[in-house]
Amino acid sequence: MKKWLSLFTLFLFLTLLAACGSSEEGGSDTGGEGDGDSGEGSSGDTYTVATDNNFVPFEFLNEETGEMEGFDMDLIRAIADEAGFEVDIESMKFDGVVAGMQTGRYDIGIAGMTITEERAETIDFSDPYYDAGLIIAVQEGNEEIQSEDDLAGKTVATRSGTTSETYLSENHPEAEIETFPGIVEAYMDLQAGRVDAVMYDVPNVQYYVNNDAKGELKTVGEILQGEQYGIAFPQGSELVEPANEALQTLIDNGTYDDIYEEWFGERKYGTESSE
Repeated sequence: MKKWLSLFTLFLFLTLLAACGSSEEGGSDTGGEGDGDSGEGSSGDTYTVATDNNFVPFEFLNEETGEMEGFDMDLIRAIADEAGFEVDIESMKFDGVVAGMQTGRYDIGIAGMTITEERAETIDFSDPYYDAGLIIAVQEGNEEIQSEDDLAGKTVATRSGTTSETYLSENHPEAEIETFPGIVEAYMDLQAGRVDAVMYDVPNVQYYVNNDAKGELKTVGEILQGEQYGIAFPQGSELVEPANEALQTLIDNGTYDDIYEEWFGERKYGTESSE
């Protein structure tokens, strides 16, 4: 009886020893998905970033490399690097970015998105990262439209689902508003004389006028409706705080200014280069 009891005790000891060994081996692999801290924003996690497919100079597709480039793209990659996570960029129409944040389909959205009270009801935003506004573009030889006061009875184009469309609807019901899924279509119609003016975000209008319009367009009037862009998140996202902290670090150490200078030719905060 003692002999069997001793064998049973030995068998039980070996079984427990093998189980401990298996547990330690499984925990030693830190490279697989789900290993380590599984909480939001943990180091090494990958999050899907929804962005506009054509909002120069903030985000656009480089046809040669197949990569999304622009101010927003450099900024979100720098924020991810600072916060310790990875990003997977997916481009789409602007409306899809907003909807993707509202439904929680994507983890992060950056697309020159203006922070508004209406959007903030269904989306969480980071701290503002860019000061913007709206401006009007017309054909170079147009002297009839000098400001927004001259839009009555005119056909004004803009991009659907944007704050410029809302602004026109609320402030210029006497104008004929024509919307396009992409803003470049609006600029092309303006160059072709099919619309009288375009109203859209200042940096995009200025970039197109200065780089792509071939001297055929100009901006008129003052900057309208001061706006600020924010990085978007589904409501309740735990990524908001680490993104804000990373953004502030980039501003403090000069990385933000490095990125800003590359795309806009000047340094916003006047900090020294991070290099």
